[in-house]
Amino acid sequence: MVKSGAKIILSKLPIGDVATQYFADRDVFCAGRVVQEDLNRTVKACGGTILTTVNDIRSHDMGECDLFEEVQIGNERYNLFTGCPKAKTCTLILRGGAEQFIDETERSLHDAIMIVRRALKNDSVVAGGGAIENGAKQKNYGTTPRLFTGRSNFSLLLMLRLSK
Repeated sequence: MVKSGAKIILSKLPIGDVATQYFADRDVFCAGRVVQEDLNRTVKACGGTILTTVNDIRSHDMGECDLFEEVQIGNERYNLFTGCPKAKTCTLILRGGAEQFIDETERSLHDAIMIVRRALKNDSVVAGGGAIENGAKQKNYGTTPRLFTGRSNFSLLLMLRLSK
């Protein structure tokens, strides 16, 4: 494996201490017990192939990235692949106090990402979030309302204006 020119080796199976030391002495990073989903994601981003044997490793079986680093964030260690030629994604690491806040942040991020995704896929957009009231206000009063403030006053004035 070292002769193939690989600088990073990821394995689904455990890698023993002697093998880890062997790779470290030759400036090769290795990680064992990598989850299959993470292996698949890495292959998609960096290219390469998941191999079932270490015999006959060819250059087209290996992926590539501009920078690989192992960092510790809080109590967790992460392997970061940067500058992957086939990457179409990014990873967000959420940290915070209570699990409840992290869950809520994750849901909010998911909602925002899905909104952007839908806007990119569809060429039509339906306005929301008070857009109808703003449109009615601009049509009836111009772009700068001066006579009232607050939602309840606006609704009352709009009903009075529409009833004329």
